[in-house]
Amino acid sequence: MGRLAIVGFTGHTVPAGLRELVAEFDLGGVVYFARNIVDPAQVAELSREVAALARDWPLWIAVDQEGGRVARLKAPFTEWPPALTLGRSGDEALAARFARALASELAAVGINLNHAPVLDVLTRASNPAIGDRALAEGADDVARLGAVIIRELQAAGIAACGKHFPGHGDADVDSHHELPILDHDRRRFDAVEFVPFRRAMAEGVAAIMTAHLLIPAIDAERPASMSPAIVQGLLKDSLGFQGVVFSDDLGMKGVSATRPLPVASVDAIVAGTDAVLLCNSTVEDQVLAIEAIIRAAETNQITQKRIDDAMARQLQMKTRFLASGRPRVTVPLGIVGSAAHQAVARDMAAWL
Repeated sequence: MGRLAIVGFTGHTVPAGLRELVAEFDLGGVVYFARNIVDPAQVAELSREVAALARDWPLWIAVDQEGGRVARLKAPFTEWPPALTLGRSGDEALAARFARALASELAAVGINLNHAPVLDVLTRASNPAIGDRALAEGADDVARLGAVIIRELQAAGIAACGKHFPGHGDADVDSHHELPILDHDRRRFDAVEFVPFRRAMAEGVAAIMTAHLLIPAIDAERPASMSPAIVQGLLKDSLGFQGVVFSDDLGMKGVSATRPLPVASVDAIVAGTDAVLLCNSTVEDQVLAIEAIIRAAETNQITQKRIDDAMARQLQMKTRFLASGRPRVTVPLGIVGSAAHQAVARDMAAWL
């Protein structure tokens, strides 16, 4: 059941706690934060260490590298302007150049999954969680540019993860700190928030990340990330998403203020999530969360059908991007922060 978890950790090398987690439970993967990063050579070595931990399935080595204020890889990596610059430019060719350059820097250091692009439509300019992380203020522009980024990332072998379903762009509070409430009905979501996600699915996006939001018109009790009506009912059944569903970090206060990590982990899997993110938790808390998932499976709180679906989707995605027989291009470390990439960043920055 550890394959249903992607964990964060502390340190610039693989710590003993992470080795023990993989040995005891196996894992779906890891996610890097600034606390794991020194320089490109160190990140590449860390990725080799992480990859060597894999048991039957290869591990996701993930990062949130959007550009702007959400970028874990700082200089000498290219420091990208925020995504909203692409929307202001309206330039698909610039979005493609950005995504290709970003993909090459991730590949050079062994990262194989990027939690990007943000597909939220910035309908509330004062939104504290999204803001300039969004590609644009219009649904069609977000859809168009998001599709370009997904296409280029994935053509380069980097799995893309669109976020945050069902749409975080109109929230007035930050789910890192409290649970936003959106008073939209299904008709509004179809007309605005779902537009970029539908386009991303048509583009073959590998994964979609859910949001910690309360949407009373659809589920008055559970946050979207833990709502069967939203994850299974809307995303998988109604919209027909065939890829992997990730939760946002379950340690965020929008969830953790009312649900302990083990409870949130089980609730998310029950709702239709295929892997939960345990980003900023201690190893002890991560163990408790995974053990809770195991117990829930043993008591049929998480059904065998739900487990089989999660495992099948993950295996399909890992086969698509990480299978040993898949041709892979070796990207030299020298590409990181290159003059060509700095030129792309300058072209984006012209739209700040």
